[in-house]
Amino acid sequence: MIDSHHKNIAVAYCDAFDSDRCKLIAKKWHLNYLGDAAAATKQTQLDFLLQLNNQILELLKLDEPKLGGINVDFVEGAVAHRRKFGGGRGQDIAKAIGLKHGFTPHVLDATAGLGRDAFVLASLGCQVTLMERMPAVAALLDDGLARAKLNSEVGDIANRMKLVHASSIENMNLAQEVDVVYLDPMYPHREKSAAVKKEMRVFQSLVGEDLDADDLLAPALALAKYRVVVKRPSYAPPLSCASLPNKKPSTSITMKKNRFDVYVNQAIPKA
Repeated sequence: MIDSHHKNIAVAYCDAFDSDRCKLIAKKWHLNYLGDAAAATKQTQLDFLLQLNNQILELLKLDEPKLGGINVDFVEGAVAHRRKFGGGRGQDIAKAIGLKHGFTPHVLDATAGLGRDAFVLASLGCQVTLMERMPAVAALLDDGLARAKLNSEVGDIANRMKLVHASSIENMNLAQEVDVVYLDPMYPHREKSAAVKKEMRVFQSLVGEDLDADDLLAPALALAKYRVVVKRPSYAPPLSCASLPNKKPSTSITMKKNRFDVYVNQAIPKA
């Protein structure tokens, strides 16, 4: 994993009206405060900018400005479409997590990223703890959740989501009474970079590959009461855990490009 240690990311505003809020964001996430976003062009050592733009925090990759900013939006766009038309408890992720028999678990999403899957699970009624280790990504999630909580349509869903800024490998047990642990580690993408959506290009260049993803399985299995669910690209092998060398998924749910490997600790109770 690339160490995004604060030297190459700064927080800036597009409108000076937001300067105080930007200072607070920089302080909260231990990032550098730049001031006016226009100054970023002179800061050649900067790779990324977290900028407040019309009250929305977005991440910019400074050497590819055409890609535009990415933000966490739980109200509009793809997330809204999936909430309304994604198939509810019949969709694959719901099956993998075990949302049947009226069972609505507390899920720890231990690799939260931009929070899409966590939001789907929360929209299906789950309490979701999101764990994210990268400060810039946690800042985007925090901003997206705060905006969602103020929205009449999705406020109830966002209130079922709680963000913990920590590394899951060392601190997974910060989440209490977890029924299911969900893991979606970053995986090296096979497609040519132009084919990877612009948002993923910005995100992947910040986060890198989760080269330590295998280390997540043992703490997840130790923590989850019922099961661990791992999302994998269809061409990737299951996670391999040094301390549990022969651990194979109990079952897998296969889709076109991905699959969910499910590791069952104990059966989900029937309502």
